[in-house]
Amino acid sequence: MNSTVVKTLALVFLMLCNPAFGKEAAPAAEDPVLEQRVTALSAELRCLVCQNQTIADSNAPLAIDLKNQVREKIKQGQSDSEIIDYMVARYGDFVLYRPPFKATTLVLWLGPLLLLATGLFTLFRKLARRRTVAETELSGAERERAATLLAADSETGKR
Repeated sequence: MNSTVVKTLALVFLMLCNPAFGKEAAPAAEDPVLEQRVTALSAELRCLVCQNQTIADSNAPLAIDLKNQVREKIKQGQSDSEIIDYMVARYGDFVLYRPPFKATTLVLWLGPLLLLATGLFTLFRKLARRRTVAETELSGAERERAATLLAADSETGKR
């Protein structure tokens, strides 16, 4: 292929991929300090619809409503901890992107470790069983047959 064609195709490809890197523009804020606080608090709260995103990252209507609630609470002069306490009182610990370590969230924190431990235990148990099967003793007849087969293989040059 001609190098000019390759360069042109590469340029077209890059131009087509460029929109993939775009993000939604942040709204122009009347008060940039307020919006910075809203963004910081939104990063600490989980989207109740998406569940694997913060409300700062989510475009779900509920996430937008929660961000607006946070914005209103900040405008009312509430502190960050008061706003988070309000959200937890209303939606439970699940609304926190990093829930606290307590009895009701124990499974969230220890669940992955328990799954890993169970997987490792199962793996080692299977490996141990495989080793005991491989180490079983052969009977005299089986040893003679194996020796005969090995001798036949060495005579014919197969290995």
